[in-house]
Amino acid sequence: MNPKTKQRFNNLLLNALALLVIIFIVGPLIWVAVASIQGESELLRKPQRIIPRNPTLANYNYVFTGEIPTDTEVKGQTIRSRISQEARLIPASLKNSFIVATAVMGINLIFGTLGAYTFSRLRFRGKILTFNFFLGSRLIPVIAVAIPYYVIIQTMGLLDTYTSLILVYLVLTLPFTIWFLTLYFNGIPEDFEDAALIDGCSRFQALVRVVLPMALPGLVAAAAFAFMTSYNEFLFARFLTQSIATYTGPIIIAAIAGNPDASYSLISVAMTLGLIPPLILALVLRRWLTEGLSTSVTFH
Repeated sequence: MNPKTKQRFNNLLLNALALLVIIFIVGPLIWVAVASIQGESELLRKPQRIIPRNPTLANYNYVFTGEIPTDTEVKGQTIRSRISQEARLIPASLKNSFIVATAVMGINLIFGTLGAYTFSRLRFRGKILTFNFFLGSRLIPVIAVAIPYYVIIQTMGLLDTYTSLILVYLVLTLPFTIWFLTLYFNGIPEDFEDAALIDGCSRFQALVRVVLPMALPGLVAAAAFAFMTSYNEFLFARFLTQSIATYTGPIIIAAIAGNPDASYSLISVAMTLGLIPPLILALVLRRWLTEGLSTSVTFH
């Protein structure tokens, strides 16, 4: 095999492997989206159709309006609709997830930026010890602190509130944000800040006017991590929420899937709706995310 032919073969093999990985990752998501616009009878038909014959939005209509889909399936001599009542709670739970995740993301950006800049630029006693403490706190398995956190939140009277979720999620995400942004700030030359300080800026003004614009990709990557971690978290949401006023998306999706008479179409609707906010976030921020993560790897 000559070098040119070998190169073509290697490229073909690499493209084939990349295609397999894409199918493995994206395939289930596409199947879920397609299943959400199928009636229960068609979805359970064997053999299944990749492309639905009679696509319908009746499942989405039920989630938002409560109108029961007319599609039925036969069970022995009984004709009945497979309906998961929990699916009606999906819009409210996703709203809760979005509110909590957005709050955690915003607080992470404020305090994570200030903390990371302090560790990156200032010298003070106990700096290394404090930084290692923040970083080491992320090595503790969350299940090991679930009960202590529950007792603390209960003692504070914050059960079943947004505040309880936000506080716990900050503990989970803020150490990573500080570590990640510290690495990012370390890669930004201090000459720019020195010039701003000479021109009369305070340290805070130099941070806001000089460093933050240069660190925008890193800030976006840190914000996305904080948002996704909070949006998808299940364990603490299960412990700390007790009503639809604070139930998050993962709790309701788990409740739908745990129904022994669950509608697979409605499970697919719940999962599809839950994927929309992270997908929009990734599409909007994709350029900054890629640049921020790749630059962080270079700094590291």
